[in-house]
Amino acid sequence: MQPSRPAPAANRRTARLPRGARRIQLLRAAQDVFVAQGFHAAAMDDIADRAGVSKPVLYQHFPGKRELYLALLEEQVSELADRVAEAMAATDNNRARVDAAVGAYFDFIDAEGEAFRLVFESDLRNDADVRAIVDRGTGACVEAIAEVIAADTGADAERALLLASGLTGLAEASARWWLPRKGTVSRDEAVALMSSLAWRGISGFPRVDGGLPLD
Repeated sequence: MQPSRPAPAANRRTARLPRGARRIQLLRAAQDVFVAQGFHAAAMDDIADRAGVSKPVLYQHFPGKRELYLALLEEQVSELADRVAEAMAATDNNRARVDAAVGAYFDFIDAEGEAFRLVFESDLRNDADVRAIVDRGTGACVEAIAEVIAADTGADAERALLLASGLTGLAEASARWWLPRKGTVSRDEAVALMSSLAWRGISGFPRVDGGLPLD
């Protein structure tokens, strides 16, 4: 007697879950599919199969593919903004803050699942709602850093925001460049290199509490 074969993916169904847990499961499945295929090529059938649920179950939580994508995008930009805010709040040492801010981008981009591609490489960036979510997340990161710069240097809001946007841009671009090459440069060395580059510029600004440099 031959052993029975496992059921095809489309026929495997997960056990009943609480609504919140089911939503998380669906978002993780959607992340896998959207990262691998992009928004336009992905299908709700693919996501349901990946999650091991029927399409009606998927539609109970998300009315359509676009709504599912936007919910996932909101989750990821919030994750990045939280990482940066935590980096700013973790210490009063400004050199360590720069390290932590750069490290937050490296860790987000190097996280399992490559969800960063939804934020920085989306094939739906021309969609107004997608742009708004990404811009809001980027703005939250910039503002968290700018608040510290303004408080420590006395720079006005616009100049602090400009400096902060330079730091976030450097961190994002360098982390994305490093990711496919991380076998040649470790994460810690890459973060140290880029934060040193940023610190050489930022540390030259005088502190507001007596005119000493930020370092």
